[in-house]
Amino acid sequence: MTDRTEIPGGVLAELTGAFGLGAVRGQRYLADGLMNTNWKVDTSAGVFALKRVTDVSLDRLVRNLGVLASLAADGVPVGAPVATGSGALVAEVGGGVWCLFPWAAGAHVRGVDLSLARARSLGAHLGRLHESLGRACRAGLLPAVPERVTADVTTPERAVGTSERLSRAAEDKGTGSAFDQAALAALERRRVLIGRHADGRPRDAVPVGGHGWTHGDVQYRNLLWEDGELTAVLDWDRVGVRPYAEEVVRTAQVQFGVDGVFDLARVSAFVRGYRSVLPLEAAALVDAVRRLWWKRMTDFWQLEFHYDRGDFSCDGLFTANEALLHWWTDRPGRVEAAFVEE
Repeated sequence: MTDRTEIPGGVLAELTGAFGLGAVRGQRYLADGLMNTNWKVDTSAGVFALKRVTDVSLDRLVRNLGVLASLAADGVPVGAPVATGSGALVAEVGGGVWCLFPWAAGAHVRGVDLSLARARSLGAHLGRLHESLGRACRAGLLPAVPERVTADVTTPERAVGTSERLSRAAEDKGTGSAFDQAALAALERRRVLIGRHADGRPRDAVPVGGHGWTHGDVQYRNLLWEDGELTAVLDWDRVGVRPYAEEVVRTAQVQFGVDGVFDLARVSAFVRGYRSVLPLEAAALVDAVRRLWWKRMTDFWQLEFHYDRGDFSCDGLFTANEALLHWWTDRPGRVEAAFVEE
């Protein structure tokens, strides 16, 4: 579609027919998402969230959607997808891949706007979510978990090479905009930072601690709260096997690493909530913190979206993550201590 905010009339008519929605009374594009596109659709059959999935393979999407009914029955705050008239959880219409969910009430709340008690509650929710995915796996709804997982550790040389390529792209494809200038300056500073801290990178390809099925993108855009309670966990496209500590640390970073700093009190509350449900050893958390720090140090995916794909939707994330990276790099001990505080 040329305009990602609009659904062509013919496509919408075919979708409502496939899902048996009847007449459409209204539709509204939801601007909160970054990768996929979402709409609120009011129909004679009810109100729904319609999603066009663009960044996950069809097979993986169908597998992930197929586990949601089990999670909902297990008490995880998630809505099961609506099936088409033929029983499929996905409709392929107009060259796109679509799925549909009952509309979930609630609001997106940034992590730093949660009370300490709610931050702890979110951690406990994540622990129970991991438990439920484990039960779904044992019931045969997900493939068996492999005995071990490995994690790619980007070499300093590869990271510097990528940054140099992106600097050239910013000069060749950029327009001299404020973003281009900020990207060029950030890339130059990043090369210095990588050289200075390369010895602190993880050395082992095998992360510390247990692993299993995880959500993959627990962050405030994918969470709905109402009356102080978590009412829905959204966006199950990235369900996959990962170290549990990796998801805990990443979730804490995207939830509580805001405006260029970590809210360390909320980080600690969140992790304590998780560990109240599932044990997670300190060594695994420290290992995951260091791995994520190095990943942020050597990853430039937002700039790759901007200069390689012409997709500017994640530009703001690069600016925010850059500020947090420098703050984090100056305080590694404080950050690690917050994750393992009892």
